[in-house]
Amino acid sequence: MKSILVPYDFSEEANNAFELAQEIATKAACSLKLIHILEIPTSQNFNTMGEVTMGENFLDKTYMVDLTDKRKEQFKKLEEEHAGKPYQFSTNLTFGNPYVGIAGEIAEVKADLVIMGSKGSSGLEELLIGSNTEKVVRHSDCPVITVKEKISADAIKKIVFASDFSDNSKKVIKKLKYLQELLGAQIRLVKINTPNSFEKTIVSMKNIKDFIKENKLENAEIDIFNGDSEEEGINEFAEFVNADMIAMATHGRTGFLHLLGGSIAEDVVNSSKKPVWTMKFK
Repeated sequence: MKSILVPYDFSEEANNAFELAQEIATKAACSLKLIHILEIPTSQNFNTMGEVTMGENFLDKTYMVDLTDKRKEQFKKLEEEHAGKPYQFSTNLTFGNPYVGIAGEIAEVKADLVIMGSKGSSGLEELLIGSNTEKVVRHSDCPVITVKEKISADAIKKIVFASDFSDNSKKVIKKLKYLQELLGAQIRLVKINTPNSFEKTIVSMKNIKDFIKENKLENAEIDIFNGDSEEEGINEFAEFVNADMIAMATHGRTGFLHLLGGSIAEDVVNSSKKPVWTMKFK
């Protein structure tokens, strides 16, 4: 791991993600970068032809200038506080759409890991809009850790990896294995059985044992757990074994396919209070 990126909006959740990122960056001796994106407010009006026109609002401009100056000063202070840390620290203040800005920064710094705060969303809000966190989880080519509550890296000693242990899971396990070893954590490999997706225990056990052997996993345990749905089963199992983090692969579907099939990983990111590690398989 060479680079960690933290999208930062000065919220409590973002600060929890930032603190976790500092600890992981220290362990990995890698670079850590904060990005803050200011959305530019616009005044929209309809003219006599029914067309949308963009007005200029003096108060909006004044507010943005003041806010920009405030954020620059806050970032300058953070850079001074992090001088001499065991990781290289930098910041970036930019303007525009939050998701577009985050995606661009991931590509620019060739991030190996994104750690970001999440408030979660549900119901109609999740269906129509979704969050910037969900979009990053869905599209990012590198692993993403979403954080809601405060947690220390040293407290992450049990990681639940929920999977079907197919070839798609093999595409992400190398990155998760690195994090597991970096944190010195145990990994609990679990297959969730549901009424609509049931697999015999003997089949699941063989698949998981083969998965462990093929990927040379150590400090790993095998579990099979029943739930009414995969999302519910994952959250219930994580609580049952007192896990510190949940890990999943995600298909990264977009558009109509995402609307039809959704994403179990995004559902877990929204619903779980525990940090969730996700990675899109290609």
